[in-house]
Parts: sequence; structure tokens; C-alpha cells
Amino acid sequence: MTDTPTSPGPTLITLGCRLNTYESEVMRGHAAEAGLSDAVIVNTCAVTGEAVRSARQAIRRAAKEHPGAPILVTGCAAQIDPAMFAGMPEVTRVIGNHEKMQAATWQPLALLGGEEKVRVNDIMSVTETAAHLIDGMEGRARAYVQVQNGCDHRCTFCIIPFGRGNSRSVPAGEVVAQVRQLVETGHYEVVLTGVDLTSWGADLPGAPTLGALVQRILKLVPELQQLRISSIDAIEIDDALFEAIGDPRLAPFMHLSLQHGDDLILKRMKRRHSRGEAIALADRLRSLRPDIALGADIIVGFPTETEAHFQSSVRLVDECGLAFLHVFPYSPRPDTPAARMPQVDRTVVKARAAKLRESGEIALKRHLERHLGKSCRPLVERGMTARLPDFTPVKLARDPGCAGRPVQARITGHDGKQLIGELAE
Repeated sequence: MTDTPTSPGPTLITLGCRLNTYESEVMRGHAAEAGLSDAVIVNTCAVTGEAVRSARQAIRRAAKEHPGAPILVTGCAAQIDPAMFAGMPEVTRVIGNHEKMQAATWQPLALLGGEEKVRVNDIMSVTETAAHLIDGMEGRARAYVQVQNGCDHRCTFCIIPFGRGNSRSVPAGEVVAQVRQLVETGHYEVVLTGVDLTSWGADLPGAPTLGALVQRILKLVPELQQLRISSIDAIEIDDALFEAIGDPRLAPFMHLSLQHGDDLILKRMKRRHSRGEAIALADRLRSLRPDIALGADIIVGFPTETEAHFQSSVRLVDECGLAFLHVFPYSPRPDTPAARMPQVDRTVVKARAAKLRESGEIALKRHLERHLGKSCRPLVERGMTARLPDFTPVKLARDPGCAGRPVQARITGHDGKQLIGELAE
């Protein structure tokens, strides 16, 4: 969660994914332009039950820390269950995921006037995603461009399509224009983001692919130093994207939505890839880009998961050569098929999550050790914090004073979570 008070603009409390972070910046701009300087905007996440509980806690805390300020709640959890948030006495308005991106929503008379507490439409009726230019996220180091929203798939555990709607894409020309403008304003790296990124283009004329978009950006914006892709569905990487992976300007990092390591559980999740396909993909990516680092999301304790099923996920970490692991203990989401399946005891889920996180820590240390003694060019984010192109965090020995630009450094060690780098003289 990020809690970002600004002056004179509104206070943003953002939970969940990078796309929420991007959208919070859009809302910050709309609210500031409308003069809502004292407002608190809570951008919620619904991916797990814990995320929803965190949103409610954040709202209560915000009411105590900002007495008298209007509290405006939006995001996926608000879209899915607006009545729950409207029932909280601290909440002034509940705003839908579509409405939150529109400037008109944030006009004080439209937002604060009247008695209507809920401003949430049917997200499934939304058919387009507009481009919104955000300038200045993470200083000048990295900026995000939303190219896609929503999801057409219906994984049995996932409630996000009900918060985001069906898949819809930003046209390639608008994406290229945004990337070009961000480069012109000094950004070194641009990240393409979306809910189901590899479905980009399926709803556009000619059904272009994500790989085609990546190649187009790299060709038409030659000044862009580094392009990065956020989390993607492993089964949907197209030939053009495989071809683009060899381009040195495309960051050597992929975060894969794998979710599990056992074929039976993958089928019950309604995933569209097998364990063997995940391993083959990891091997192919490394053959195309030997310096690539791979991350993955894995759910632990999915309904009917046995110890043998779980051990398949544990082995997958090594078999796919994962460096970065996001472990999600399964929690039933209302109205999803998985919530009606036989559930795994919560103490077992918690224990398995801890075991898989231990495997992830070992894998990360192994990845960090591969960098020891190497010279590199990490991108400085702020102060002494930097990242390599493969997204490995680096703590520099001192602040080089050039946030938003790469520096020459030598890796001298690690602390198990990040590399330690000495600046080259």
C-alpha cells in the first residue's frame, strides 16, 4: 500500500497492482485540477479477502488522520461491492472503476453534491479504454503506460473481471504517442501495463498482438532507452513478442502469471497452460535472452490442493528458474466457482505459503549471487536505490545524485534481498 499525501493536491492511498498506481496518478491530476485539495482518495484492490480488509482498515485510519476531509473510495473492491463501502460512516462517496478515470467525475459539485453515495456503473458495459498521460511517476526513472484494461478469461479463483470488466485495448497510435511524450519529458524507462496485458489488441481492428505493439514502440521511439513489460499470461506470448525479446532495449525481465505447478490444479483453476508448457516457456525465454530474470505469481492452498499438488509448485520454482516469487495464499472470493469447491484448512494454507516463500528466498539468493563481482549499469530510482535491467534491486554505497539515470557500478555483495553496489570512479 502506498499512502501519498501531497500539497496542495489530494491524499492518495493506493492498494494493489501497478495499474492501480498508474490510475491513482490520473485521479490525482483530475482531483487537483478540480480543487479537491483536502480530499482523501482510497484506490482499493480486490484480489484477495485480505486486500479488501486492508482497504477497510485504510479508510478508518484515513478518517482519523484527516478529520473532516471527504473520503472517496474507488478501485476494484469498491466496484465489486459498493454497498459494503457505502455502509461505512467514514466514506463520503463510492466511485466506480470506469468513473474514476473521467475528469468530470472529480468536479466538486458533481462529486460532493447531492445525497447519492454510490457512483458505480455496470463495468461490463464499458467497451473502450482511453489513454491517460502520466508524467512524473517515480521521478524521471520510470513511467507507466496503461495499454489494456479488463479480462475476458474466467479463472475460477479470480474476481478481478467483475471489477475491471471485459478486455479492451488502447490503440497503438495513442500508446506510441504517450511513450514518445514521456521520453521527451526525460523518462529513461517506460513500462507497459494492463490487467491481462497479452490480450492487448484482440478487440482492435486487425487484432494486432502485444508483440507487434512492442516492436512498433521500439521502432518508432528510437530515443527510448528501456521498455519494460509488466505481468503477462504465459500461454499468450506471441511470435512477435518472442522476436522482440532479443532487442537489448527491451528489459530482460518477465513476470509470468503461472499460478500453480500441478496440472490438475491448473485445470481446476481454469488456467490455459500446463506445467510442462510453463517449464518449456522458461527455457525458451532463456535461450532467446540468456540474461533474462523470471518472476511468477503462485497461489497456495487452492481448493482440493493436496501436499503432492503443493510440492509440484515448490519444484516449479527451480524447474522454471524463477528469481522473483509472489506467493498468494488462496482466499475464497464471493461468487467465484473456486469458492464453492472443497476448501483447504487455513492453517495448512498458511504453512504452505511460508514454505513456498522460503523456496522463493533461496531462489532469490541464488539469483543475487550470479551478479557478484560483475560490472553493471543499474538505473537510479532515488537516493541510493537502483535497479538492474532485469529488475534486481541494488543498494548503492552512496547517493550518486542522478535519480532517473543509470550509473556504472560493481556488485560487491548482497543481503539476501538486494545487491550491494559500489559506484565506479
